[in-house]
Amino acid sequence: MKHRLASLCLAVSLLAGLFGCSAAPSAGQDPAAAPGSTAAPSAAPAPTPLLDADAPGAQTVASAAVLPSLLGQMDPLYDPDLVPAVPDYPVEPDFSNVINADRMEYWSEEARQTLLENGFLVIENNNHEFFSAYESNRYNYEPNFVTVDAMLHTYHLYFAYLQKQVEKEELCGRLLALSQALQQQSQTQWQALAGTEWENAALRNLAFFTVGACLLDPDTPVPEAVAAPVAQELALIEAAETTALSPVMNLGGDGGADGLKEDYTQYIPRSYYAGDETLERYFRGMMWYGRLTFRAASADETRSALLACLALEQAGVQADWDRLYAVTAFFAGVSDDAVVSDYHPLIESAYGGLPETGDLPGQTAAFDAFADSVGRLAPAAINSIPIYEDEDRDTATKGFRFLGQRFTLDAAVFQQLVYPQVEANGQAQRMLPAALDLPAALGSDRARALLDEAGQTDYPNYDEQLDKVRTRLAEAPDTAWNASLYAAWLNALRPLAEAKGAGWPAYMQTDAWTAKSLTSLLGSWTELKHDTALYAKQIYAEMGGGGMIEERDDRGYVEAEPVVFGRLSALCTATANGLDALGLLPDDAAEDLSLLAEMNRRFMTIAEKELRNELPTDEEFELIRSFGGQLEHFWTETVADPAGIYTPLEMPAALVSDVATDPNGSVLQVATSVNTIYVIVPVEGSLRIASGTVFAFHEFTRPQAERLTDSQWQSAMGLIAGEDGLLRDVADRPDPAAWTRPAMLDVSALWQR
Repeated sequence: MKHRLASLCLAVSLLAGLFGCSAAPSAGQDPAAAPGSTAAPSAAPAPTPLLDADAPGAQTVASAAVLPSLLGQMDPLYDPDLVPAVPDYPVEPDFSNVINADRMEYWSEEARQTLLENGFLVIENNNHEFFSAYESNRYNYEPNFVTVDAMLHTYHLYFAYLQKQVEKEELCGRLLALSQALQQQSQTQWQALAGTEWENAALRNLAFFTVGACLLDPDTPVPEAVAAPVAQELALIEAAETTALSPVMNLGGDGGADGLKEDYTQYIPRSYYAGDETLERYFRGMMWYGRLTFRAASADETRSALLACLALEQAGVQADWDRLYAVTAFFAGVSDDAVVSDYHPLIESAYGGLPETGDLPGQTAAFDAFADSVGRLAPAAINSIPIYEDEDRDTATKGFRFLGQRFTLDAAVFQQLVYPQVEANGQAQRMLPAALDLPAALGSDRARALLDEAGQTDYPNYDEQLDKVRTRLAEAPDTAWNASLYAAWLNALRPLAEAKGAGWPAYMQTDAWTAKSLTSLLGSWTELKHDTALYAKQIYAEMGGGGMIEERDDRGYVEAEPVVFGRLSALCTATANGLDALGLLPDDAAEDLSLLAEMNRRFMTIAEKELRNELPTDEEFELIRSFGGQLEHFWTETVADPAGIYTPLEMPAALVSDVATDPNGSVLQVATSVNTIYVIVPVEGSLRIASGTVFAFHEFTRPQAERLTDSQWQSAMGLIAGEDGLLRDVADRPDPAAWTRPAMLDVSALWQR
């Protein structure tokens, strides 16, 4: 069918199968035996459900939308049969067998003891970026410790850079043109349907696409017929202060308890969108199209959805919708709400083709058949709109979204670990997840223990829910983890949830290092959520120096996580290949992504050698030695800007993201900063202190209307000046999450007094 995307290979039913979902007819299927008959959604083959089939939201719509298989086959580069064999290397209490122990000459006794007891030490010194410490090591002939944190952060820089370029150079203009075309077509439909039972549905669409066009271009003319609801809607979006009934979506209704509510605080521009006028407009416009639901339970809203699908064909812009959806799906994944390509075959089935606008009022039986097939599509797995617990969730949330926000595995996990899926403990309801829920679901027993200690699991069926989610994630096929760049990035983090046993470096076998690994996982995950803040669904519970220094042995070490480096290498290659297939890969980015993939592959090889107790080559040691310069190159390519960003002082690495909303008025926020790590490592029979940079992880709640932006977080951390022009005092900076601190000291505790 001409409205389908080109090069169709990867159906959304792959994800639907994982989540035990019903599937709408896919491309190429005959959706019904005869025109006018009802198309029953087909079952996904051999589902491996993550969610209970009888739990609310357990049945995810399997979008008939399909997209090119742009990630390809991401074969493992690492050795799956590797058996770690690092011999024990005891450290003398006075560090006499550490060749560069003089590095600690002015350290405090507390710092020395922390390093001795754990084999490593993290210093909370709030670096502006990851590369500076490595460059300093090179100039001072100190060994580098190459961390997965630094390479994961560098991939984040490229992901955000490329996505931002694609948005500015293609998606912003395409979305505006699409909105303007559909505004005009909706007006034509409204005029054709005046005086019929379809009139209000057409008027809603006119207002809906007018709002979208106005958000993207404030000079968009507003038709008089919808001037009032459009002005009211835009005022709520601009204020971004509250949850309220949507004037546009409830057009023609009584605005009562059954009206569609929207959380307007979601329209606060954040991530890299904040501060760029073009991207702020795009952010609000795409948020509008991604969040608002034309509910299947409402006949009038279902008419609007049908008209929107017809308008794409009538205005000749179906290909523009296809392109927008495919590109954003490559980055962030597919929608679990029904979208245009889910409804399109159901329309054709019910009407025997695409009906003419003027014929719709006389085709009641066909519309009833269409509405019936829509009603039997499964609801979304992730609820991203505010509803009350006494509302039927399917009725309140199931329906059509024009460019629906995207399903992600982590959000699906969180949805199963909050109220009402997790039952109340007396009057206490688990309205927000904890960040540690994610590594716990990925199999980390230490994360689960930390959740227990924090009282986060004190709910009747939390453990049962977590066990179910763990099992489903463990059984998930590779296709689920390679469905988008988002999913593949998450897959790269999974080894950090695994406990390390015999044969691994001694420091990696401690609870303190496990906390460091969980910090690395959640630090990179925070950057992932930050970069996809616009597209990925957010879950809602239900209410209720130089040559003067003497040269010495400065051979360094790579963090022994070969699987992480291997998956990152494959992810960089897949990013380049997919963007190239879409015609969106600049030559300079192709070269840098190739270099980044090769660096990760080489670090994987070095890490495997370390675990086999083999010595890296001189060339490999030189790669470790020059690591800071490599990182600085990537930072310069992706962040530096002739308009005013010359060093990390102007654009620090620290960032913040909101990841879940309690509709009673609060949001869960996670944030990063950058610390320094010192590790005692063995190289050719001698021990030395190597150092590098790692994530610090912060987690806190904020009022719903006060979602933090990056600049506000960086100001709170004292990295940039606040609105008063002053830097915040170090004593007032937010602390990292308490569980991340077993081998961490504030920089003030590092030195002798």
